[in-house]
Amino acid sequence: MKAQDLRDRARATLAREAGVLVKPHGQRLRVALAFPNTYTIGMSNLGFQTVYRLFNEMDDVVCERVFLPPRQELQAQQAAGLKLLTIESQTPVKEFDVFAFSVSFEWDYPNVLTMLRLAGLPIYAAERQQGRDPLVVLGGAVTFVNPEPLALFADVVAAGEGEVLVPMLVQKIREATGRASLLESLGHERGFYIPSAWTPEYAPDGTLRGMVGDPARGGAAPVRKAAVKTTERLDPPHTQIFTPDTELGSRFLIEVVRGCANLCRFCWAGYNYLPVRAFETGRILALAEAARPYANRVGLVSIALCDHPEIELILERLAGMGYSISPASLRLDDLNERIVRRLVDSGERGVTIAPEAGSDRLRRVINKTFTNEEILDKANLLFANGVENLKLYFMIGLPTETDEDLVAMRDLTARLRGIMLDHQRTRGRIGRIVASVNPLIPKPGTAYQWLPMEDPAITDRKAKRLKKLVADLDNVYFTVKSERHSYYQALMSLGDRRVAPVIDMVERNGGNWREAVEATGVDAGFYIFRDRSRDAFLPWDVIDAGMKDAFFRSEFDKGMREEWTLPPKRQQENAKLLPIVS
Repeated sequence: MKAQDLRDRARATLAREAGVLVKPHGQRLRVALAFPNTYTIGMSNLGFQTVYRLFNEMDDVVCERVFLPPRQELQAQQAAGLKLLTIESQTPVKEFDVFAFSVSFEWDYPNVLTMLRLAGLPIYAAERQQGRDPLVVLGGAVTFVNPEPLALFADVVAAGEGEVLVPMLVQKIREATGRASLLESLGHERGFYIPSAWTPEYAPDGTLRGMVGDPARGGAAPVRKAAVKTTERLDPPHTQIFTPDTELGSRFLIEVVRGCANLCRFCWAGYNYLPVRAFETGRILALAEAARPYANRVGLVSIALCDHPEIELILERLAGMGYSISPASLRLDDLNERIVRRLVDSGERGVTIAPEAGSDRLRRVINKTFTNEEILDKANLLFANGVENLKLYFMIGLPTETDEDLVAMRDLTARLRGIMLDHQRTRGRIGRIVASVNPLIPKPGTAYQWLPMEDPAITDRKAKRLKKLVADLDNVYFTVKSERHSYYQALMSLGDRRVAPVIDMVERNGGNWREAVEATGVDAGFYIFRDRSRDAFLPWDVIDAGMKDAFFRSEFDKGMREEWTLPPKRQQENAKLLPIVS
């Protein structure tokens, strides 16, 4: 492989794209924006595309993209000693002022290091040189949940929402007189965590006593997550660049509402994206209209689609534009006949819902606020109105789970299948139900953040039991995520700075996590299987996400009592029913 090969591939990629923003460098601040996975995956990521747009909306900033090369190309590039180049201008990343990463998944942590090495940069922040190496900034969904596993590799961690963070980062870079003054200034701003300004203190038992910050560098108090207060006059995140070389092809993605009021006790996104904020209908529709020449499908991104007060109008107008409409997933209270008909009439034949558990009892534990009868009623609505396929999300390893809950998962799926068959036999075409089952990883910033993960051997037995239970259900397909896969994901979710050597080793040994844990001497079980309820400080406490520990503990206790915390909408519905019930 030669350098010209890399440039030719980048130019060929550009030639297939629409909406790309190319600027001359001149005197502009130069930002290389990285997605730590391949182009095909990264260009389907709405957060990545949004940060790219936010940087480039500023005239004196030029932002260019860079991705992890595919495996064979990566090996050839490493063997030839070729450096990482941006897509837009084919410029080496090391020549930029800022090397910013948008990180969405724990499995991409080693890829961050691969890209740093490929750019010719030291992977550890302490080894980089001011004035020679670009500022390394880490942002994205997982970094503001628990940034500590990546902390030693980052100069700056951007904690929160890009609409707030990107303009402030650029402003502070403009004002700074050097790297030291920049980090000091950023450390005093909401949403910017400077790992070098904080030093962890450990107790004799290995738990964290706390993080000692340097007040002069912004280390006086936990870093408060940055978030937009209102979405008024704010463009919703949307696809900026269209390319056929992505997982989602010609689909236009747009966020319609941010946040979710349901507060499922396991869901970090539900807690961390509060409050619920709907984007303006007019802007959603205008952006969709502008994108119509490049896309024939629209993907509506949200945790709770129908928390948008004008969702039915949005669906009507999108259908009128000729779009096939595909929501990412639907809460049960999102579904009514008008909405289902809109989706089906636009060409959508499959719907995704997340029962999470098979029994009403276990759903009360995790605060999934609907019952089996409601699920079956909505399934009848879906299949009666032309939906052909149903995707289900379940979890195993939940608190208080028993074998009866696994049987209930099978029974619920069988009843859903029965409803599907009742509606579809007369049509001469039978759809399918696909269930994805994931072991619970207790996530930071949730009511389960103190819980140990279930022993993989127990989870494996449950997975085998579940597969046996559903083996006789035709047209039903269960996939259960590997418990070992979840084990290492949990290490990245729940770890602190002491797991950094594992990430380093995994990046260098080709992805062998077991070998990396053994070689580095890191006690993975300490992070994954230990009750943290009495820890003085948790690694992610360095970021204040806005929710208080007392609330999380109260929610956990309510779960153990099998009590719901109803969102406002359900509270209103129940209040209307009280006179009837009484």
